[in-house]
Amino acid sequence: MAMASILVQVSALLLNLIAFGLAVAAEQRRSKATVTPDLAKEYDYCFYDSDVATGYGVGALLLLVAAQAVVMLASRCFCCGRGLKPGGSRACALMLFLFSWLTFLVAAACLLAGSVRNAYHTRYRGIFNGDPLSCETLRKGVFAAGAAFTFFTAILSEFYYISYSKSRDAAGGAPYGGSSIGMGPYT
Repeated sequence: MAMASILVQVSALLLNLIAFGLAVAAEQRRSKATVTPDLAKEYDYCFYDSDVATGYGVGALLLLVAAQAVVMLASRCFCCGRGLKPGGSRACALMLFLFSWLTFLVAAACLLAGSVRNAYHTRYRGIFNGDPLSCETLRKGVFAAGAAFTFFTAILSEFYYISYSKSRDAAGGAPYGGSSIGMGPYT
């Protein structure tokens, strides 16, 4: 395996692991709200303790996108570049490519939705003896799902790149996996 392949794998794995850590941290630091009366005791309002989970979620999303971009640029997104040798490695690379994109999209959706929902805060809404105040917060597990799918994306993209590299290296220099028909120059 070439040094460039190892560099791609290490950088993608590092980015994915940091994204995973940030997603776990975002789950731990989700905003929590308490109903608090104002000083005049006329209105209730929601007091949110922290908003750092939004930043963690956005950071995890950006690192996840960067890791996916590193792997896809290095492999030329599977469809561009020179051909791969037909066989098990190419079929495995195709399946891993599709599943890594599927898990990437789910992870990105969870991280984005969690960050947006965590940043949403309700304002003054309740009046004493009125309707009960509902402080909107992010549901538990959204960032955790993003972290889990980030982890799956990391594993699948690493195996995808290994399988892709194996098939690419087996193809040699000839386009589309090599030629078995000897052709002479046209005269």
